[in-house]
Amino acid sequence: MGNTLSNFIMFFGTSVMGISGSLVGIAMAIASLWDGVSDPFVGYLSDNTRNKFFGRRLGYMLFGSFAIALLNILIWTMPSSLSQAGKFIWLLLSMLAIETANTFFGTPYAALGIDLAPDYNEQSKVQGYKTMFSIVGMIMPSVLMYFFMPSISIGIQTQFSQEGYINIAYVNSALALICGSLVVFGTLKPVQRANRVAMLSFKKEKFNLGQLMSGYFEVLKKRDFRSVILGYSAALIASAFLTSVGMHLFTYCYHFSSPQISMLLIALFGGAIASQPLWLHVSKRLDKKQALIISLSLIVLGIALTFLTFLFRSYATPDVMFFYVLPCIIFCGLGAGAMYSLPMSMYADVVTLEMYKTGKNNAGAYSGFFTFTYNLANSIALLIIGFLLDLIKFDSTQPVQAMSVQNGLGLIVLCGCSIALALSITLFSKYSIKRADVLKIQLMSNREEDNNQKTAKN
Repeated sequence: MGNTLSNFIMFFGTSVMGISGSLVGIAMAIASLWDGVSDPFVGYLSDNTRNKFFGRRLGYMLFGSFAIALLNILIWTMPSSLSQAGKFIWLLLSMLAIETANTFFGTPYAALGIDLAPDYNEQSKVQGYKTMFSIVGMIMPSVLMYFFMPSISIGIQTQFSQEGYINIAYVNSALALICGSLVVFGTLKPVQRANRVAMLSFKKEKFNLGQLMSGYFEVLKKRDFRSVILGYSAALIASAFLTSVGMHLFTYCYHFSSPQISMLLIALFGGAIASQPLWLHVSKRLDKKQALIISLSLIVLGIALTFLTFLFRSYATPDVMFFYVLPCIIFCGLGAGAMYSLPMSMYADVVTLEMYKTGKNNAGAYSGFFTFTYNLANSIALLIIGFLLDLIKFDSTQPVQAMSVQNGLGLIVLCGCSIALALSITLFSKYSIKRADVLKIQLMSNREEDNNQKTAKN
């Protein structure tokens, strides 16, 4: 559901519903910003919740799953008869509602992964498996697009059928209910066991907004927290440029059909899945930071190769050009595999070390700070993208865009992605935690726990 929104909503709003790019960008930016603002609050709530049945996280996640499934359908059923202002209000309110529901699932979900696997190597495995399944979620919209969208090129016909998006929404909502229930009830027993132990020493903290916000700025003062949070945010800005404008690029510049665009997206995320074992192996050999920097560099190279095909696109038919673009996109996907897993694992290591040092489990709040920052960055990126589409004079009513518009779309993707990825590499290079640091703290903690158990037996 989330990836359908991030991949298609800009295109749906501008090309299908006829909303101006700046208005779509404003609506998406406000919703993304609200999603980020709400994350620390929900993280705080889950940290300070002790439900005998659902523990800290699972009750919020179950509620979020049902709310997401219902609200998702609302977005795509926007009446086409509404005025420009009416469509903007519909998009804004429905996006705010679904981002709220997504926060109730996503933030506790991120903290749950840290709760269940605090070990250094286990974190890499958990994040790797999570990434594989989340990338399957990324591929699903492209697969559904292949089956539900008409097999035409926008260069020939100006609009996709809204009915196709609605059908995709029905399937996504059903999947949200099924997968949400699986993760809640599939982790229920270990959560309940951990909850029984945690209840013995649980002391609920009084909510303090000032303390929560000051905690965020304190976190950003710490180099490793700052490196991962800001580095990942920059990488997601690159992803926003690629996915939000990529649909316009492949549709109006390359004149690819909807099945061809679906295949490109499947290749992108399929490459990310296939590369998971590779990046897990590389991270064990070189450590996580080095593996991540290599992967981001590969994405930059893949985007440069894609831009070469853009420059020579007029020398071949769309069907021929598709086979030049496809390997470039696969190359980007292979690099992106690490981007979707290693930053989460690195952040979990930072949070784990902080928990060992302070003796407090604030994983929910830390996860909220993390998502707040990258949602803030994402909202700014979407706002910029919306205004850039208007700046280059993109017009959804024109089946074939002017050459200046096509060149503008190419430059938006190339420059946006390249600048963001270069910034991400620079930020991640400041990360200092190594495997030995985490293992040392964990060894000391295990020894202390063993001593406590022996003392209790005596």
